[in-house]
Amino acid sequence: MSAMLRSKSHHAEGEPPADAARSAGVAAHAPAARYEQVKHHIRGIIESGARRAGERLPSELDLVATLGVSRMTVNRALRELVHEGLVTRVSGVGTFVAQARPQSTLLMIAHIGDEIRSRGHEYSYRTVLLQRETASVVVSNALGLAPGASVFHVICVHRENGLPVQLEDRYVNPVTAPDFLRQDFSTIRPSEYLYETVPAHDVEHIVDAGLPTRAEAELLEIRMEEPCLTLVRRTWTSGIAVTFARFVHPGSRYRLGCRFSPDLSQRQG
Repeated sequence: MSAMLRSKSHHAEGEPPADAARSAGVAAHAPAARYEQVKHHIRGIIESGARRAGERLPSELDLVATLGVSRMTVNRALRELVHEGLVTRVSGVGTFVAQARPQSTLLMIAHIGDEIRSRGHEYSYRTVLLQRETASVVVSNALGLAPGASVFHVICVHRENGLPVQLEDRYVNPVTAPDFLRQDFSTIRPSEYLYETVPAHDVEHIVDAGLPTRAEAELLEIRMEEPCLTLVRRTWTSGIAVTFARFVHPGSRYRLGCRFSPDLSQRQG
């Protein structure tokens, strides 16, 4: 989610500057709901550079005194800014400017644990489901299998500094990885196991945006109204489908993107 751009306003001689007017109270923004006014004030602090990523923002009591609103109003504004990914809150400590959302590559198979550790952050994950089941029509079509074929199914939740940033929902073709279910996925992630044992000759990535299902929202610890980015990946080895996976990311916590240099034959004028 992109942050609101702060517009510059010109004031006549004798009028207070914009910064002073903003901190003087919320009266100048009467048309907006009070909690929206508080959010606008906090965005202004961040966008002005007065507080940088990781730095503490004014306390709830300071905001109440500065803006002349109730603590309940301030609390609602801060909760919404947390969901938008602009601030983080630590119980008993305070509210802080959120770090920039990490970005994952699209042009290669990236292991999220390696990405998180490379930023110096704590990585953890939990396997929610691991079983053999009958493939749905969508899954059998995606893997090029006959209707009702048997597939392996694994669901994992990946966390960065304790916060869920990715839900992995993966189906595996048993023909390509017959020992998949026998692995100890507390010591090796499903993606790592497949990467090390089954060469991926072809990879397809599709990115979509939308709202999570109730189950996905519960596992990611977000509201069902929180927009998510979903990366759908299919891989093949020697023309045989290996895996069909969906990676769901809360939009406020993660980005997908890449930078690359095309070959001369790929460049267009």
